[in-house]
Amino acid sequence: MTSFKSILFLLLAVVLAGCAKNLELQPAQSISEGLALSSDGNVKTVLVGAYDGISNGDLYGGNTMRDADLLGGNGEVRWVGTFNGPRQIFNKQIEAGNGDAQERWLESYEAINIANNVLSALDVVDADDRDRVEGEALFLRGLLYFDLVRFYGLPYEASGGNSQPGVPLVLEPTRSISAETNVSRSSVEDGYAQVLSDLERAAILLPSDNGFFATSLSAKAILARVYLQMGRYADARDNANDVIASGEFSLADTYAEAFMNEANSSEDIFAIQVSNQDGINNLNLFYSIPEFGGRDGDIEILDAHLDRYEEGDARKELFFERAGSTLSGKFNNQFANVTVVRLAEMHLIRAEANERLGTEVGLAPAAEISALRMRSGLDAVDDVSLEDIIEERYRELAFEGFFIHDIKRLQRDAGNFAYNAPELVFPIPSREIVANPNLDQNPGY
Repeated sequence: MTSFKSILFLLLAVVLAGCAKNLELQPAQSISEGLALSSDGNVKTVLVGAYDGISNGDLYGGNTMRDADLLGGNGEVRWVGTFNGPRQIFNKQIEAGNGDAQERWLESYEAINIANNVLSALDVVDADDRDRVEGEALFLRGLLYFDLVRFYGLPYEASGGNSQPGVPLVLEPTRSISAETNVSRSSVEDGYAQVLSDLERAAILLPSDNGFFATSLSAKAILARVYLQMGRYADARDNANDVIASGEFSLADTYAEAFMNEANSSEDIFAIQVSNQDGINNLNLFYSIPEFGGRDGDIEILDAHLDRYEEGDARKELFFERAGSTLSGKFNNQFANVTVVRLAEMHLIRAEANERLGTEVGLAPAAEISALRMRSGLDAVDDVSLEDIIEERYRELAFEGFFIHDIKRLQRDAGNFAYNAPELVFPIPSREIVANPNLDQNPGY
């Protein structure tokens, strides 16, 4: 399947060839917004650039998921690789100059700025496509701000308040650097409000079918995730139910078939496209081994995680042994798409919300969990508790970027650290603190 990046290069070639004479008038390092955003085609090319931005390995090309599980591994994983950035994250001894924390910040704001540029130029987009283009840009911005505020701000508290610093909310294009662009950190409450605003509007504007780009159901799926993080269970349940009830997605026949796919599987709601021409799959890079395109099994799976599985659980059968270490086999294809959100998560969200609220929207929680269990070769269950559902999340969604975020929303400990310990929050990159005097650093840095 053609990837975001290859589409971007093809479109840029057309755009740049058509305005080469004009480009010679611009500084060599920049293209003015007047050129880049002057036509329907150019704006759509820039939008594809935003997708390319989020596919970076530091973001949804893998590290967003990897870092969440290293930080929240809780004795279930071990970093044994040579890179210092992930080691600091795993050890919860992150330095202000940590390269991974810095690149996540920079790449996120670069992609946000691209989305902001698209949103500033909607008037030149063909009327028939304007809603879709706006919706895609809002989806990408909302997704990025959600993970920025989760990584760089203290946890959202469902009980209210949330005046703790989040991240700067930049909602207009940044085209030059001045004192006016030195934006302060907004509160976590304001950050979540912006995420909801972007994603809720995206869900209205986007079509239900948009190829591998964002759709209304992609937006609803991420909204379900956001609402669950906030403890707004009815909203989480209803958005997850809308995705499931749409009939657009179905659970893969086997658990293994949900992974290592070079085209979206039946349960992929939104995925980063990777091909053997371009694209990055850092889950493969760090979890897998050279035989399958990875490094050398940088992340080992420990008994504390393996002990969560029942005998005969097909999810456990994906683990494999190498040189005395246990590794995850979910990512043993370097050209596989990187899943951002899949249908199984929607079933788990709906089950948890129904259980908490005493409702049975869509399915009773036991029936919901039974569907996932039977897909993995286990027996159905007649009844489930809230803890049963949460345990099912650990098994079903392992190493897909949920460990630290579930620890925080459930207010549990990560080893010797409380859910709201400053060690579980990324530092604002030191170079940003120097460049922007209005940024305050997180405690402990």
